Amino acid sequence: MAAPRRDTRGIVDAAELFARVRFRRREPAPPLRPYLEHYWLIDWDLTQPYASHVVPHPSVNIVFQRYAGQEQFAEVAGIGLELFTQKLEGRGRVCGIQFRPGGFRPFFPDRPVSEWTGRRVRLPDADTEDVLAPGAEDARVAALDRFLLSLGPGPDPQAEFAMALADRIRTDRTIRRVADLARSEGMSVRLLQRLFAGHVGVGPKWVILRYRIHEALERAEGDQAVDWAALAADLGYADQAHLVRDFTATVGVPPTAYAAQGVG
Repeated sequence: MAAPRRDTRGIVDAAELFARVRFRRREPAPPLRPYLEHYWLIDWDLTQPYASHVVPHPSVNIVFQRYAGQEQFAEVAGIGLELFTQKLEGRGRVCGIQFRPGGFRPFFPDRPVSEWTGRRVRLPDADTEDVLAPGAEDARVAALDRFLLSLGPGPDPQAEFAMALADRIRTDRTIRRVADLARSEGMSVRLLQRLFAGHVGVGPKWVILRYRIHEALERAEGDQAVDWAALAADLGYADQAHLVRDFTATVGVPPTAYAAQGVG
């Protein structure tokens, strides 16, 4: 696995978020890297409340969280199907584990990943103090390593296959239809859908569409004016109207309005 990615895909109004919190991505221990995107660490000390917004990736997260006036806790956050909003105020800290699409199942093999989708499930036995208490960032990363290594991972060739397919969807712009992906892999659409339900948590069509929206969101936040019709064609949409519809349904405003005003 390469170093943690540096893009802002999925973060709505990333510049505003980074101006208000301290956000870092860190690499896990070598045995964990095949299964994880990265760890993500956030600390804040705010005088005014702030709401962060994220268009979720097709990834499960485990999140250790401390908010002002609440007991700290850890939870599994299954893939979110809608825009995720979190209110931040006072002082707080979050230490998160973002799994690669398909990388969560080897640590929790007893049920299909689709059963976690859209849910947030507390982990009452997780040692939140070990992860959240250290002031040193390296110590928090080491605690996350210990936590995950205590869970596995177990061998799972199907998970490896699912991760490879999800990564192909993310990086190969020519993949626009589920049927084409299935055909290229010599498998039926139904078998591909079953693999994704069990090991990714959402269907391959959802993954294709979500990565398109992530790219459109990142383009909308760039410094250059966006040719939305050209971008729609580049992302595999039949026309600009389809991109506008999906973007609006996911983010809450049309892409041109978002590009002009941002969301915050």
